[in-house]
Amino acid sequence: MKISRRLTDKARIEMIPLIDVVFLLLVTFIFFAMSMTINRGIPVNLPVSSAAQVKEKDCAEIAIKKNGEIFFNREKMNDRALLSRLVLLHRKSPGIKIVISGDREASYKSVVSVIDVVKRAGISGLSLKTKIDNQWSEAGSKNALRDDK
Repeated sequence: MKISRRLTDKARIEMIPLIDVVFLLLVTFIFFAMSMTINRGIPVNLPVSSAAQVKEKDCAEIAIKKNGEIFFNREKMNDRALLSRLVLLHRKSPGIKIVISGDREASYKSVVSVIDVVKRAGISGLSLKTKIDNQWSEAGSKNALRDDK
């Protein structure tokens, strides 16, 4: 009789340890995803500003290296390619905001030419990225730039 009872007992999967493992994996993937999105730009030596504001989440980034190279979302390009890419981006999402990360040793001419390209593309949401007290932030276009629209 004891043998027949053992054969009729069914195997069970314990749910609590399974839920714990799935939760641990979920938390791990969330932390990895968050750590990958923080470092998404080209490393530049940003100038320091005392009027820095918190940056908005939905934006595209243009980086200017000290030798004048232009990167749009980590892709190197010239002024013409940048203009065509920004025009397409503006058509796709008209409320897009652009953040310019210019190296503090970059020439004023290269920063102004990128600002001119952004304005020619029809994008009005423009910010200059700076750092303050070793924390990354950006100075809004109302404080840093004057829009004559």
